[in-house]
Amino acid sequence: MDAMPADSQLPDVLHAWFRAKDWVPRRHQFDMLAAARAGQHALLVAPTGSGKTLSGFLPTLAELIETPTDGLHTLYISPLKALAVDIQHNLLAPIEEMKLDIRVETRTGDTPSDRKKRQREKPPHILLTTPESLSLLLSYPDSRRIFSALKTVVIDEVHAFA
Repeated sequence: MDAMPADSQLPDVLHAWFRAKDWVPRRHQFDMLAAARAGQHALLVAPTGSGKTLSGFLPTLAELIETPTDGLHTLYISPLKALAVDIQHNLLAPIEEMKLDIRVETRTGDTPSDRKKRQREKPPHILLTTPESLSLLLSYPDSRRIFSALKTVVIDEVHAFA
């Protein structure tokens, strides 16, 4: 595992969380953070168990820690609702451990209508959804307002077809 670069620029709470876990961030996690901070698009291809999920959300966590904001910051698009629910569980654990005020919610065909309504009125910081649910969300007249603060889109399971 690559060592943490000296100029990593991770917020202190993230440094402390990694230390408490006895983990060292991997090079590709810092590369994703650097790309996001530079306003660049990035594609990450890495093996299972290499920290891809954290790589995708590390820039969001860092930015929301450094510059707390309201509204939808990050949209995660998953091909499967079960994957979106798993990602939510995996993302909520570190957020709760660091005691961060970051709201993460899923929006799929199984999401109750009262929660969908609330998500439109007060979007979470991170919304995990499927392409079908995103399509419906984009069809609402207030979708421009819902997505007005969006800074990051994470697309999971991108596959090429020949």
